[in-house]
Amino acid sequence: MPNMSELARGGRRGGAASHEPGYVRLLRSGELGERVRRAVERLGACDLCARRCGCDRTQGKAGAVCRTGRQAVVHSFGPHHGEEDCLRGWNGSGTIFFSHCNLRCVFCQNWDISIKGHGVERTAEELAGLMLRLQEHGCHNINLVSPSHVVAQILEAVLLAAGRGLRLPLVYNSGGHDSLEGLELLDGVVDIYMPDMKYGDDETARRCSKVRGYVEANRAAVREMHRQVGDLTLGQGGLALRGLLIRHLVLPDGLAGTREVARFVEREISGDSAFNLMDQYRPCHRAAECDFLDRRVTPDEFSWARQEVATAGLNNILEGSAWLD
Repeated sequence: MPNMSELARGGRRGGAASHEPGYVRLLRSGELGERVRRAVERLGACDLCARRCGCDRTQGKAGAVCRTGRQAVVHSFGPHHGEEDCLRGWNGSGTIFFSHCNLRCVFCQNWDISIKGHGVERTAEELAGLMLRLQEHGCHNINLVSPSHVVAQILEAVLLAAGRGLRLPLVYNSGGHDSLEGLELLDGVVDIYMPDMKYGDDETARRCSKVRGYVEANRAAVREMHRQVGDLTLGQGGLALRGLLIRHLVLPDGLAGTREVARFVEREISGDSAFNLMDQYRPCHRAAECDFLDRRVTPDEFSWARQEVATAGLNNILEGSAWLD
């Protein structure tokens, strides 16, 4: 096993590896089953993501933007070794990639999954089985990628999987366009929230992700996520146990609004927030059609973004998979 001690820099040290996820306590109390009931009921006029399209997905009708009906669609699953160190550890983060998305990012790197929707419908029983297989493989967590439009389906699967012995932390890895109604149902179920904070202004969000009101919805969601789980807590080996980890992708010409995002996080969330400043932007999908997105970020642009985050007063900055001093 590699030496993981350096992973703990920038996060609060927490409990042992045997830390019990919150959903286990909700299972014992019967509350987890009640959450499932309420979530499925809300699918009848769906407001479980920030689109709040009102579609009746209980009869299989697809959401207006997510294009997902009663069953979740899964593109792939398996141990992922490309996530942040505190998630991937030495055995990998147990990722489940959900097809479709409630955003329409013109630069999406996974457009075949998120926009084309390639994948297979999975029942709650099948989804629970995937979670248990990832646990058996030795993954450190269950990493739910693009989960915002399948909150009800995830809860159904967690109820079944927890009853059959699932004990890994749940990671909610979202684009950040989440509704408070959906997050309320996840309170005490999700251990680690990992939302994107994509933009600092709504006009850029509209142009780049075809969504209105992203900034307000995103900030409300991140506030609620932090209220539920607090700052990131690390356990043995520097593995994440609980808390908020924010991702922010730097875009060309400062389009992502890094200054505004970082100041908001320091001012209204926490100066100790784990903040991953990401430099891997490349023109994908339809980005080449946009003269403002048709190139990579320059070293100078990323250096400016790094300085803006530090100037804002954030203490726990990641770059890629390593904590920065």
